[in-house]
Amino acid sequence: MLAYPDIDPVIFAVGPFAVRWYGLMYVLGFTASYLLVRQQARRLGWQQMLDQLDNLNLALIAGVILGGRLGYVFFYNSAYYLEHPAEMIATWQGGMSFHGGVIGVLLAGLLFCRRAGLNFWQGADLYAVTAPIGLGLGRIGNFFNGELYGRVTDAPWGMIFPGGGELPRHPSQLYEALLEGLVLFCILWPLRGKPWQQNQLGGLWPHGSLLVLFLICYGVFRWLIEFFREPDPQLGLLLFGMSMGQLLCAAMIGAGLILHAVLRKQQHKPAAQ
Repeated sequence: MLAYPDIDPVIFAVGPFAVRWYGLMYVLGFTASYLLVRQQARRLGWQQMLDQLDNLNLALIAGVILGGRLGYVFFYNSAYYLEHPAEMIATWQGGMSFHGGVIGVLLAGLLFCRRAGLNFWQGADLYAVTAPIGLGLGRIGNFFNGELYGRVTDAPWGMIFPGGGELPRHPSQLYEALLEGLVLFCILWPLRGKPWQQNQLGGLWPHGSLLVLFLICYGVFRWLIEFFREPDPQLGLLLFGMSMGQLLCAAMIGAGLILHAVLRKQQHKPAAQ
């Protein structure tokens, strides 16, 4: 058994204002994504994207926060919030859903790109290859907070988490940081130029392909890790013995496969004369 490190979730506090590790991870993730998206757009010469990037980034951040909160409310704790609707906006009490955040960021990006005259699929690919950075950092923030820990285990690397009882548990936050963060980034980042290079040659990588790969790979990785992660106590295990996270990941994988088929079909559609 490994000792859980004694980490204060608060980095420093000045009066009522506190800087927490989890919030810092969000800031670092958003900043890294912004810088890498800008670098990609500049390398590809997408000046219109560069001109709108600051406003697009703000829209996406709003989409992540709003979608993540509403996803948690409706996917994970709808019964409670239907009885306490005023607490739906109480994000300071905790409770965010990754899958809700994905829905929110995609809708925000689609609406913004349509209004600004940007190519949504191009932008989605730029952001998809950078998303694992924020995901990995966010899971490290969960670990520092001692939250979203794993199921009870007798593995030698099990840890006793504050609030997790007296038995050692899987440090599933670190599993997620590794697979959803580092491994997924190593898969996507080397492919960042693939769609537009192949499109010029009439290949099989339409714009949006990296978003598809992100949806499928994340869905598979998270679905597997959920076997080691403690199910949400208010839900437990659901259909076919799967957690809510696994059901949402199955839907995410399905959406990725459908989107891939749609993009391929559009790519091979004859141009209008």
